[in-house]
Amino acid sequence: MFSEKELIDGCAKGERSAQRALYERYSGRMLALCQRYAKSTQEAEDILQEGFIKVFGSIKSFREEAKVSTWITRIMINTALNMQRQKLYLLPMVDVNDAKLHEEEEIGLSQFHLSELIKIVQSLPDGCRVIFNLFAIEGYGHKEIGEMLNISEGTSKSQYNRAKSLLRVKLQAEKKYEKFRESKI
Repeated sequence: MFSEKELIDGCAKGERSAQRALYERYSGRMLALCQRYAKSTQEAEDILQEGFIKVFGSIKSFREEAKVSTWITRIMINTALNMQRQKLYLLPMVDVNDAKLHEEEEIGLSQFHLSELIKIVQSLPDGCRVIFNLFAIEGYGHKEIGEMLNISEGTSKSQYNRAKSLLRVKLQAEKKYEKFRESKI
């Protein structure tokens, strides 16, 4: 078992065993992250593969100012965004100066399995999905998201609001479907 330092040093030297160990240690968590940005598992796997190519290509520049997991996460997010950015220009995004966020009844998520939640997030339109992930999960602000995606802050807010509305509808539909299935058993 490699220590984190041994993994980094071994990968920097191009040692296949260290690269395999680093991949095995982080690929599961990173695939879950990639799935949140992708429309399908295949697309998520493509992002993961491209991301690890970048990790191995730039690991010599890793300065150990943060945990290696944080550094890899950042690379995966950037890889996902770069792949999504190519699609975003095709999407209709409404630019608003100040989107109002409507707070409605919260839906409990405890009855959903993680794989179900990922599928629901994957079903969002590309722009909504990317902005939802960046804001709600990664913790970026709307101004930062706007700069990252070359959109206005208002567009980020409106897409996030749209994503929340769509998720709420999808989660409620899933909940109703589950209750229906239970009553039929």
